[in-house]
Amino acid sequence: MINHKAVLNILFALLIFLAGSLIIPALIALFYDEGDFPAFFMTIIGTFIIGLSGYLITRHNTELHLKEGFLIVSSGWLLFALIGALPFKLSGFIPSYTDAFFETMSGFTTTGASILNNIEALPHGLLFWRSFTHWLGGMGIILLSLAILPLLGIGGMQLFKAEVPGPTPDKLTPRIKHTAELLWGVYVFISLIEAVLLKIAGMDWFDAFCHTFGTMATGGFSTKNASIGHYNSALIDYIIVIFMIIAGINFTLHYRALRGKPLLYFKDRETIFFLIVIILAIIVITIDIFPSSYDNFFEGIQKSIFQVVSIITTTGYGTADYEHWRFSSHVILFILMFMGGCAGSTGGGMKIIRSLILLKFGLNEIKRLIHPQAVLPVRVGGIAISREIVTNVAGFFLLYIALFVIGIIVMSGLGLDFETSFGSVAATINNIGPGLGDVGPTDNYSQIPVFGKWFLSFLMLAGRLEIFTVLILFTPSFWRK
Repeated sequence: MINHKAVLNILFALLIFLAGSLIIPALIALFYDEGDFPAFFMTIIGTFIIGLSGYLITRHNTELHLKEGFLIVSSGWLLFALIGALPFKLSGFIPSYTDAFFETMSGFTTTGASILNNIEALPHGLLFWRSFTHWLGGMGIILLSLAILPLLGIGGMQLFKAEVPGPTPDKLTPRIKHTAELLWGVYVFISLIEAVLLKIAGMDWFDAFCHTFGTMATGGFSTKNASIGHYNSALIDYIIVIFMIIAGINFTLHYRALRGKPLLYFKDRETIFFLIVIILAIIVITIDIFPSSYDNFFEGIQKSIFQVVSIITTTGYGTADYEHWRFSSHVILFILMFMGGCAGSTGGGMKIIRSLILLKFGLNEIKRLIHPQAVLPVRVGGIAISREIVTNVAGFFLLYIALFVIGIIVMSGLGLDFETSFGSVAATINNIGPGLGDVGPTDNYSQIPVFGKWFLSFLMLAGRLEIFTVLILFTPSFWRK
């Protein structure tokens, strides 16, 4: 039986944390004095009062179980988007609550899909909050809470399992709270390095931090209408490419590398496969688009490198309109959309490890046709993957494709053309942002019907929380005693 009081207690605690998170953009709004501070102030006060009152009323000492973990994580992300949208709405800069919710859900899920036609018209406080939602959602709201709120220490593994991307959550230490602290420490450290490098490369501090948030969270919100292309700087492009790749690799490897074991990168088969896919995609697309799209070879390879890394890590930053590239390049980018980053990274998509397991499983089944009696376990890096994990990955893949197809049907039913329906669903379920058709890299989601925006918001959440965590709430057995 689900302990609803325990669930509510933690959700109210998360509201307190959300109120605290809003203080930083509120101070920036106060500093620039562009009319958005009152919206932040009202949201902070109201959220804190409700969160503190509710937490004190529902205090408990009961251990959480897996069901509570799933419910808290899904509800927590939804709650953050619902409340986090208020500064946009109350300030009047995004008049429609549907649009404000879509923008905020896109931020927290690190999708990067936007309804804004003129990003640069937003005041600095809202721009910072918009990017900051990426950074919070990147490593995970619940994971951050585990690191800084001792009250979530009980039953923490249930929340960790429900939220951390990938088929096998990797604890660095026996204590989940300590694991969360270590991962967030690495996340903050690498983020600071990128911000400093972007400042040196020519950005001001505000833009450097906002783009760092989008890069390290593989989110893609920019403070400029033309995204990274606004800066027209090869140095900035390559700095962001390096950190997008870092963000797309398992953060436990970064932690161990910082502890003196950098060779682990070259021993991890998922990371090696991830880098090989990137290199091959860059080579093929560069050949494909040169000289049809770019007369200068070095410009072509620069655009190819940036877009390949941006798409496979599901960041969604843009320096080129890839819709003008040849169709064969579109196919490659589409495949990269679904592959995504590594497990334990901030990237979205299916995750590289799942693609690798499915590939090896398929090859094994072909071999089994020739040798029916052979025992052929799926191995990654010489380690046999348990049948349970292989089954989980196969089930995940089927649900992923089923939800993708249903999404296309729903969006097409709203009157969108097939390319836009296809592109919007692929971009949101994989947490990428820019898609194809009318939601391509130079367009946005403002023209999507109201129901479509709420449905795509659901896909963003489902994709960010690995499908199972969200869909399990719609099964009758979940709610039975």
